[in-house]
Amino acid sequence: MLSDMETKKCYVCGKIPLSKDEIGLTKKIINKDATAFYCLPCLAEYLEVTEEELIAKIEEFKEEGCTLFK
Repeated sequence: MLSDMETKKCYVCGKIPLSKDEIGLTKKIINKDATAFYCLPCLAEYLEVTEEELIAKIEEFKEEGCTLFK
């Protein structure tokens, strides 16, 4: 049986598995009830930002104690 993380794939490119950070970031930025998720490169392209900027946001959210990144 696949774990929850292994069943989630990138909505755009189909990457499997997505990391918990990729899933958390999609929920935090797009929609907390998201059912379609993005990998980091596809989310960066969609939002027109760099992957480095997204990684910095992930670290910010973790420092703030956001439960999506635990």
